[in-house]
Amino acid sequence: MNPRRLFLASLLGTAALPARGQAPPRPGSTPRPPVFEVEIDVINLTVSITDADGRYTTGLGQADFAVYEDGVRQELSLFTAERLPISLCLMVDCSASMDEKLKAAQQAAVRFIGTLQAVDTAQVVQFNDRRTVLQDYTGDPQALEKAVGSLQAWGPTALRNALYVSLKELGRMRDRELRRRAIVLLSDGEDTASLVSDEQLIELAKRTEVAIYSVSLRERGQDRRGQAFSQAAYLLTTLSRDTGGQVHFPNGISELDAVYGRIAEELRSQYSLGYVSSNKRRDGKWRRIVVRVPSRDDVVIRSKLGYFAAS
Repeated sequence: MNPRRLFLASLLGTAALPARGQAPPRPGSTPRPPVFEVEIDVINLTVSITDADGRYTTGLGQADFAVYEDGVRQELSLFTAERLPISLCLMVDCSASMDEKLKAAQQAAVRFIGTLQAVDTAQVVQFNDRRTVLQDYTGDPQALEKAVGSLQAWGPTALRNALYVSLKELGRMRDRELRRRAIVLLSDGEDTASLVSDEQLIELAKRTEVAIYSVSLRERGQDRRGQAFSQAAYLLTTLSRDTGGQVHFPNGISELDAVYGRIAEELRSQYSLGYVSSNKRRDGKWRRIVVRVPSRDDVVIRSKLGYFAAS
């Protein structure tokens, strides 16, 4: 993935001059970060931090973080602990095997949509052997809930095909404001109909600044040791790990509410970091990123594992 090209915004809490013509915020309004007129490549990181008990750790400042690219410490240019607007794609497996679970999945999805804020946008996608957008990106919760209510289960599962297209679409979205982009994917089985391979999907995910939250729904009594499930579990785990998201393996549909609630809490508790790489080579190579909180050895840190340099 080429580093996301953004207009560098000051989120450091220090004074900065806004671009010409940018009006000052009205009293009582939410301040927007000033925007400079110089375009620059910024490596953006969305970071989730939990303690040993799985509770999200908030209240950290810029000085608490250390970011390394290929072992070299980088100077942070952007930092905010505020909740940024979200662009989210909600994907629901609507293959035939989901038929009996679909009503409960719809109810949980509606409650999840209810956690979004007015500044957020979301898209509802169902997939079986084809991918169908039931509601394109909107901030209207009623439109999103109506789309969830229209989900219908039938046919085989082409998970990789559907996720590939969703990543392409969300990865192409560009905004002048900082936004967090994520896919929340629910599936109850292995892929049976895709043309896209695991390797192609993983490669695209690593090139796209989209966090993937995977929910692999297997009821108690289903074989979790079979080869097909192992392959599906590996793919979802890899996609979530590489993009800074998380994979969940609930034991049944009754746990879906709690899983969606956990994802919603994470999206509210993240840090946004950014830096301009000290490595100026445009060689197209993979660069590994490690995020540390040196003063805390009792936390678990998740963010994307790296990016492909521009070529």
